[in-house]
Amino acid sequence: MLGMALATAVIAGGQAAQTEDDRTAVLATVQKFFDTMAARDVEGSRLVLMPDGRTVSVREQNGQTVARASTVEAYLDSLAKGKSASRERMWNPEVRIRGAVASVWTPYDFWVDGKFSHCGIDAFTLIKTGDGWKISSGTWTIEREGCAPSPLGPLK
Repeated sequence: MLGMALATAVIAGGQAAQTEDDRTAVLATVQKFFDTMAARDVEGSRLVLMPDGRTVSVREQNGQTVARASTVEAYLDSLAKGKSASRERMWNPEVRIRGAVASVWTPYDFWVDGKFSHCGIDAFTLIKTGDGWKISSGTWTIEREGCAPSPLGPLK
């Protein structure tokens, strides 16, 4: 009986370690996405995004919810053509993983040319591929009012 309990604990411990490793890798993928955005690194972005992925931004405009969908290729094209310096920061991410599927839900703030632009919630879906975790979709809110101060402090 003790042997069986020990075997169960070892298996559970192994699963927890794998989940923690995956959690770290999932968050590193999202952070790399932010870093490649800031660096305007199209090829780096391509490495963390699924080619057939989609993005959707959601904002309130004139009392209406406006959702704008885009393809990964359109995002990469805008990244290459952009001129302003942008920086996105996340904190307190909620990560869920089941097998080869993960989600990240996290508050964020967004800065353009060193000035605060907006805040919101990012919701990413990731798939574990042979090349590691890739972002298959990203949906986020764009909130220009009512943003609580970031626990990360001002942009440095």
